Amino acid sequence: MTAPFGSRLRAALDAHGPLCVGIDPHAALLDAWGLGQDAAGVREFGLRVVDAAAGRVALLKPQVSFFERFGSRGFAALEEVLAAARAAGLLVIADAKRGDIGSTMAGYADAWLAAGSPLESDAVTVSPYLGPESLRDTITAAVRAGKGLFVLAATSNPEAPSLQTARTVDVAAGDDQTVALRVARDVTWPNGSAAFDGGLGPIGLVIGATVDRVELGLPDDALQGTPILAPGFGAQGATPEDLTARFGALAPNVLASESRSILGAGPDRLADTIDERAARYREVLSA
Repeated sequence: MTAPFGSRLRAALDAHGPLCVGIDPHAALLDAWGLGQDAAGVREFGLRVVDAAAGRVALLKPQVSFFERFGSRGFAALEEVLAAARAAGLLVIADAKRGDIGSTMAGYADAWLAAGSPLESDAVTVSPYLGPESLRDTITAAVRAGKGLFVLAATSNPEAPSLQTARTVDVAAGDDQTVALRVARDVTWPNGSAAFDGGLGPIGLVIGATVDRVELGLPDDALQGTPILAPGFGAQGATPEDLTARFGALAPNVLASESRSILGAGPDRLADTIDERAARYREVLSA
């Protein structure tokens, strides 16, 4: 039986540090790497990142859209990249941002989390904005399969704050909280790390490294034991020092996601750049 995602994630973070390398084969990066604008190009790009990252970091995060744009051949390329990453001992978060209801969401869960699926990953990103309760069956399926979810809570895109900082009032409970906090409370375990013997749970949140958690109403006590996927490091402006500056006591549970700032080094410098960035994050955490 597969070990719970939270325990596998904790072990990987302890062994390698918080750096999560994105696999984002933008068109400009394919050109810079001398690869074709086709499925063969994204396949080669992804496999090179896997080779460079193996043994150096805990996780990879392929951005599904850059493979999906090439149709069935693109998905076939992604399947190879996912399988190669997991065979190399890397945890894989499929950045698919799926979100729907009922049987449709069950289909997504089967596609990305079911054992033996061609797209099998260790975790997948999902959206709660059809209502957090719409994810309930997907959460159950993930936990039973020893997999994880990262639920969008406080994203770093400039359009997000007007929604995610809005107040939601539960009249019956007399509760007034931000939408981001409502999402966090609805999808994570109420007892936090205590529910997992002080470790990490299987359901994480996406919280941008460039957002203000105070403004979004996400205090430390609401996030105990919750893995946090934090995009925004590197090209979007957050630095390794922001890992502790923004997340404080939660920093050991944060996955610092970088893509363009690493991938832009090119294939010849990729492994060295991953080593350098991974070492810097470890230094920040140990300071």
